[in-house]
Amino acid sequence: MTLVRAALRKLKTFLVDLKESWRATFIPPLMIYFTAGIAAFTGIIEAFFVKDYLKLSPENLAALGFWVGIPWAMKAPFGQLVDKFWKYKAGLVYIGASLMAGSIGIMVGLTDNAWREAMIRFMSAEAWYVLACVLSPFGFILQDVVADALTVEAVPKVDDPALSKRLHTTMQTLGRVAQVGGSALVVGLGGWLAVIYSYSTLYAWSLLMPVISVSGVILARFMKMNTRAEGITKCDPMIWIGGGAFFAVAAFLGVSSVPLREEIIFVTLFGIYAFLMHRVVQDLPSIKRWELILMAVMIFCFRMTPYCGAGLMWWEIDALGFDESFNGTLAQTGSIVAILGMFALRGWMARRPIPYLIVFLTAYSALMFIPYMAMFYGFHEWTQATLGFGARHIALVDTVGGSALAAVAMIPMLTWIAQEAPVMQKATYFAVMAGFSNLALSASQLGTKYLNEIFIIKQGHYEQLGGLMWTALILGVVIPVAAVVICQEILRRRRLWT
Repeated sequence: MTLVRAALRKLKTFLVDLKESWRATFIPPLMIYFTAGIAAFTGIIEAFFVKDYLKLSPENLAALGFWVGIPWAMKAPFGQLVDKFWKYKAGLVYIGASLMAGSIGIMVGLTDNAWREAMIRFMSAEAWYVLACVLSPFGFILQDVVADALTVEAVPKVDDPALSKRLHTTMQTLGRVAQVGGSALVVGLGGWLAVIYSYSTLYAWSLLMPVISVSGVILARFMKMNTRAEGITKCDPMIWIGGGAFFAVAAFLGVSSVPLREEIIFVTLFGIYAFLMHRVVQDLPSIKRWELILMAVMIFCFRMTPYCGAGLMWWEIDALGFDESFNGTLAQTGSIVAILGMFALRGWMARRPIPYLIVFLTAYSALMFIPYMAMFYGFHEWTQATLGFGARHIALVDTVGGSALAAVAMIPMLTWIAQEAPVMQKATYFAVMAGFSNLALSASQLGTKYLNEIFIIKQGHYEQLGGLMWTALILGVVIPVAAVVICQEILRRRRLWT
């Protein structure tokens, strides 16, 4: 009873703190973030559609994931665009909404048998799917960079530094909650409804997404959240030049058959980001520059670790019998627990340095992956025979345990940027640092492709999945921990020199 009372007191304190930190101006950016979250509505049916109807291997899908992630990694020019033309931010959101609608429209046609027959007269189904995957991120990026800058506009200026940090932490936490909350509302629903309605119908329903994000900027206009002075935003032309050159190279390599084109793209983009980060942080004091850069490097290494790829989910479907409905339940449960975790851990995150968070999250993620590895070796069969519960129970418990901390790694860095970045360059800072972190996801996809070239996974043939799991687990621990140790030592020496 003592523990229960202590938990209730902590919950009450948290709710009071949240109530005091809440501002109505938080709503517009949250609506745009919410749109990104509800995109998960079609995630499960897309995975099943790709598995059953398209001729793409886990290696192909990992390579596609790399190319789809590239626009997210080049957010810096989009950030400059928002900073320079802040007055016209609503138009950028409208353009993004149009691209999203185009991507969804392609999937509506692909998942309808009659329309798909007509569409493949012009291009293969796989080519249409790739086009839909490429259009979508550009739409979301345009909206995301506007939402990032709006989070700063949404927080009122106060003289108390502690209160300012609390408001920014609340805003950034709620931004992540809006994304995960949107997912929590719909991701399971998509899986459950897939057994009742056609995939095409569900994709058609998802056309509501662009409407919500557009409504967010309309609301911001009515709230008069355009407090920036016009015409004084400083933009670095090298960001435009670097971004434009990269997109030109990426477009050329994307349609060519040049060997190692993904590797060329990644190395080029990494070099561009190193240059852009150097340019962007010049206005910060020396120690602040090093703190931000090393923070970004540690998060990069945490997010770049490869994973098993689509083959793991195919094994869950074929060997464990995880259908659309149960995958929906897992996703729904994970999203809800993640929301509760972000709220409950908000204060914990604010008190912990990023190196601590990364090491903790690395160890925790590895621990949560072990039950899936154990099931590959028959653990669920033993538990079913001796304890009365099997694969679905293990997966559900593991999802509950693993989801609470899944979305917290980026919040401290976003809060740091919201407080420390120059006022007129908030969108640029958000875009450069978030883009660098997103580049890590492209590196993760590249690593996943390599692993799937070594460990061959095909539908119905999962003999090498065990080796793939072990390799992914070891790399997922070694890379982030080594990065934290090295970066901490560099920062320690820089502080001594300063």
